[in-house]
Amino acid sequence: MSRPATAPETRPHRHEPRGGLVHRWDGVTSGPSAGAAARDLGLRVLAPAVVLFAVLLGTGYLITGPLGDLPAENRVSKALADGRTSTWNGITAVWSHVGNTEIVIGVCVVVALLVWWRTRQWWLALVPVIAIAVQASVFVAVSAIVGRERPTVDKLDPAPPTSSYPSGHVGASTALYLALAFIAQRIETPWLRRLVTVVCVVVPFLVAYARLYRGMHHLSDVLVGAVNGIVCALLAWAWLRRDRTR
Repeated sequence: MSRPATAPETRPHRHEPRGGLVHRWDGVTSGPSAGAAARDLGLRVLAPAVVLFAVLLGTGYLITGPLGDLPAENRVSKALADGRTSTWNGITAVWSHVGNTEIVIGVCVVVALLVWWRTRQWWLALVPVIAIAVQASVFVAVSAIVGRERPTVDKLDPAPPTSSYPSGHVGASTALYLALAFIAQRIETPWLRRLVTVVCVVVPFLVAYARLYRGMHHLSDVLVGAVNGIVCALLAWAWLRRDRTR
């Protein structure tokens, strides 16, 4: 007897919803109303950002108060300063510059416009914008209140008016490039998706090392800056409830 024919195996289209954090925007074709977007922005981004601000502020007071400004960190800063070479001075100058405000904003604007042009999904294009805007707001407020001094080593970059804690360069680059790494998962060409993801993950580490090497921050400043960036990128990526979109 002949066997009954079976339906051919099919693979789901890449943009069909697969669930989970990374693929939460897959399959979305229409956005929310302005009112729904505003409510979600307030409840899912701004309210948690206030909690983040309080946590980073409390950590800053702990470091500069009971922990005595973490004197052991001075050894890290001094060791890096003592090991400087002209070659690494030049390399880290480039890495540090990647975290500058004008570079971060420029990359964010270009990518946001590119995402909007390619997808026509304004709510997705806003992800990196939300990430760096919230990060910057938390950073500026915490830095102004805590007022931590920068390391007591020769500094290779001009010191911005903000204090050492937390690192704004690291926070901004982490928020931006982690958000871009999430967006990159929608790239359909596998090798390009992997390449963009790796670059986006590596860049914040390069900026962090450069800021330490160049004497601009203590180790804890860099670590807390990274936390600020990571949290803000996650808040931005999940800024809309999934059932707001279809």
